[in-house]
Amino acid sequence: MAMSFEGKVAIVTGSGAGLGRCHALELAKRGAKVVVNDLGGSVDGTGGSSEAADKVVAEIKAAGGEAVANGASVSDRAGAESIVKTALDSFGRVDIVINNAGILRDKSFAKMELDDFELVHKVHLIGSAYVTKAVWPHMREQNYGRIVMTTSSSGLYGNFGQSNYGAAKLGLVGLMNTLKLEGQKNNIHVNTIAPVAATRMTENLGIPAEVFGQLKPELVSPAVLYLAHDDAPTGTIIEAGAGYYSKVQIVEGKGVKLGQNATLEDFAANWDKITDMGEATPFNNGSEVTIKIFSP
Repeated sequence: MAMSFEGKVAIVTGSGAGLGRCHALELAKRGAKVVVNDLGGSVDGTGGSSEAADKVVAEIKAAGGEAVANGASVSDRAGAESIVKTALDSFGRVDIVINNAGILRDKSFAKMELDDFELVHKVHLIGSAYVTKAVWPHMREQNYGRIVMTTSSSGLYGNFGQSNYGAAKLGLVGLMNTLKLEGQKNNIHVNTIAPVAATRMTENLGIPAEVFGQLKPELVSPAVLYLAHDDAPTGTIIEAGAGYYSKVQIVEGKGVKLGQNATLEDFAANWDKITDMGEATPFNNGSEVTIKIFSP
């Protein structure tokens, strides 16, 4: 049976091109009313134009869907609030937020200006928090919400020259991990996508052409839409690229209890046991770690 988004209102940030555009088009195709947000700037965040968002809105309308454009920056509090206001003014509610907007300012950490570090955080992490904060009370009031964060393998595992981007992207996982708990009683599910896709943000990363051609951004959208659906889990990270999909988890090894008199030498002598991941398990929240530490 086809999965529908009929009656749902979705915000997709950074949806004037690439991944966001694909998410917005697929949501609209399946019945959602969509706010297409895009600042219209370059990959490094400079400049701005409403043209990109307007084009996607025109595509959606030409296909028989409903959409409106918003050209605000997620990195600005008032701008983020205006994105939510556009949805409420146009469609009366917000059911889904796909936090997709992002920029790149890649350099090795030694050469990176701190302004570039801060701006990448402001767009990816703080921008996602701004938009989510603006929509949160509305979702709580209606007892329904689906929020998808966008992380990256650079955040999950690291990538040379992307300390600013990687730190911000892993920060979004931390944001999800708390919001999944705080949103639970109001049926607000928060998940995270880790996309690997051929977009203007990845075209200069040295990916071989034959590989780049297979990393179609539209192949990420099925995972994103599932994480935004009525049936979505909460607190889940999904890696998606070129038709490959996998759950990603932070896990902790079984560990070793060395007792109240543990010394540096004890720690060193037990290194292999401490780092053994053979019986690794995930946790749902931080308190579960404390319980494990003090369990018999």
